[in-house]
Amino acid sequence: MFRSVPFLRLWTGATASGLATWALPFILGLAVLDRSITPVELGFLLAARTAGFIAAVLVAGVLADRHSRRLVVLWAGLVAGVAAPVIALGMGRSTALMAAAAVCAGAGQGACRPAFQALTAEVVAEDQRQRANAAMTFAVRITTLVAPGCTALLAAVVDTRALLIAVGALWLGAALIPPPGTTRVGASGTARPRFTEDFRAGVREARRHPWFLAGLGALTAVIATGYSATGVVLPLVSRDRYGSEAVLAAALTAYTAGALVGAVVVARWQPRAQGWVALAGLACYGFAPLILLLPVPAEIVVLAYVVAGLGIELFNVPWFTATQREVAPQSLARVSSLDFLLSYGLAPLGLSLIAPAIDAFGAEPVLITCAVVCFAAPAVAALVPSAREFRAAR
Repeated sequence: MFRSVPFLRLWTGATASGLATWALPFILGLAVLDRSITPVELGFLLAARTAGFIAAVLVAGVLADRHSRRLVVLWAGLVAGVAAPVIALGMGRSTALMAAAAVCAGAGQGACRPAFQALTAEVVAEDQRQRANAAMTFAVRITTLVAPGCTALLAAVVDTRALLIAVGALWLGAALIPPPGTTRVGASGTARPRFTEDFRAGVREARRHPWFLAGLGALTAVIATGYSATGVVLPLVSRDRYGSEAVLAAALTAYTAGALVGAVVVARWQPRAQGWVALAGLACYGFAPLILLLPVPAEIVVLAYVVAGLGIELFNVPWFTATQREVAPQSLARVSSLDFLLSYGLAPLGLSLIAPAIDAFGAEPVLITCAVVCFAAPAVAALVPSAREFRAAR
């Protein structure tokens, strides 16, 4: 794949955007430690960033189907690239300015996601897309594995304001590096329908694919329950059961390592019942909340997270590839925006509800419920006939 210059440019730009997306909340956390911002301001900025993401991801889906996907990536990257230094400028001066910039940063992130998905389908031939998507997700996992240590080392040399400027530079790279697409979609020479009509057309396109609706429902359920529960409970289990934060760090590292292995495996493996294999991989996340219920050695917890990470990439790569293959090209960005909105955009809602649920009912019932949902939701999705291969039933 990397012998193709257009794909190399696409991969580099997407990797830069992924690194910038990951880095912002981490750097803002460092800013709390050095007292550049307060914990209350941190929560406010992260909420503003999420609001910007949710607002932009739907709008960007329509825009990327109306206009050049490359142009949407350009403007999204430029907006986010300007926003990061503005957050640095507002530190110690104006919370309102930082919040407005955080909204723009989230909007840039949200606008990039569906546009990059659609641009991949333009740049990469259909028979190469599974490898291309695996290479994309491999880069994301490598970033999450090595970036925390690198950022912490940089923080010992430069302050958080300089790190935020570096995030802006990454976004500029994401804006300028990707190649132009090979096709132009959207209406030309005729009056365009209103935004709401375009959006509804994207929803209708998504509804034409039962496997997509089923898979998206399963993915949303897993992220809203299993991902959120372990995000809240894993730190507590690490501290209270094992007496150390080392288990927390090891489990999160193991999850990323498992995902890296999954990306390598799925780059070349194409089983006949690919949809079923992908949904089985998604169900593997159920082992994460399940293992937190049991008084097992720390090594077993780490192993469970390896399996969860492996499974999530066995799902992600075929899922993205099938969406790029099956969805009508002129609607791909809108359908992808629905994917990101419901699965990852609403993840903070699950996180916000898990802690009160644990306070009200206790950790054990919540973890049992989350594990059951993680196993059951993909199994139910697999019952849809077209889910077997993630393609229209023939």
